[in-house]
Amino acid sequence: MSRKSDLTGMRFGRLTALEPTKERKNGYTIWLCRCDCGNTVHAASRFLKNGWMTSCGCLEKKPRYEDLTGRRFGKLQVLSVAQERDAHGRILWNCVCDCGNTILVPAGQLVNGYRRSCGCLARPPIKDWVGKQFGELTVTAYDGKRDKKHYWKCKCSCGNETSICQSSLMSGHTTSCGCRNMPFAAKHFVDGTCVENIRSRRVARNNTTGVRGVYKSERSGKWCAQITFQGKTRYLGSFSTLEEAAEARKKGEQLFDEFLARYDMTLTDQQQVKIPQEEISAQTRRIVHVLHSDPDTRKIPV
Repeated sequence: MSRKSDLTGMRFGRLTALEPTKERKNGYTIWLCRCDCGNTVHAASRFLKNGWMTSCGCLEKKPRYEDLTGRRFGKLQVLSVAQERDAHGRILWNCVCDCGNTILVPAGQLVNGYRRSCGCLARPPIKDWVGKQFGELTVTAYDGKRDKKHYWKCKCSCGNETSICQSSLMSGHTTSCGCRNMPFAAKHFVDGTCVENIRSRRVARNNTTGVRGVYKSERSGKWCAQITFQGKTRYLGSFSTLEEAAEARKKGEQLFDEFLARYDMTLTDQQQVKIPQEEISAQTRRIVHVLHSDPDTRKIPV
């Protein structure tokens, strides 16, 4: 080996060349070197001579980022650079918020103004929301954060309690527990029967006869009466005149009267009313028998 190519004992930064090896890399001799930290490493002579390799890797690389230590961004005070990196390998900074929380934030979010707090700026203080009115809803308490959204416990004017997303309250998208959009949600159902509906005698808008449960058959030209109770529609018969069909419907509503009487009696005990199916069938048969005492009247069995 010529003196010019002999690197034995020469220092290159923190590396000292010990001896050449039999390995070659692109025609250059690979040298065994010892670092000042005690580690040994192999380095090509070209890398040593050109100063491209001056340690085993123990030398801390000069940071290629702006030092943000001590700087303030909104409510965040930068403490130091963190050892951790995010999923994209970006440098994170240890920051403390004025509220006391500490978080790790990428430098880009701080410098560009995307992050100015630990997140406390994104939600209003609880005292500013409790008791606040949003349509039919009154905020009663903060219900925590789920799926990056803040939720508030609210009480509706109908008495129901629910948890509503903060953004839905602020935008006015949600103004009730749902009773406004779904009228039946605020009503009381017992065995498939809506108590409010049978108690009310109001005629539906699409009713063309003016009598609940009565319609005119286009096929036969007669007036038909029916009644719906506990999820089932019962046919009361067909009649020649509207008055006869209305009278049949009125007698059929005896089912409603008995049901409501028993329902009201049990309200104090907070119990649901359930009329046995056998009793309902028997009552209906008795009503139909009375309605169709005329042998010429068409009757369909219940």
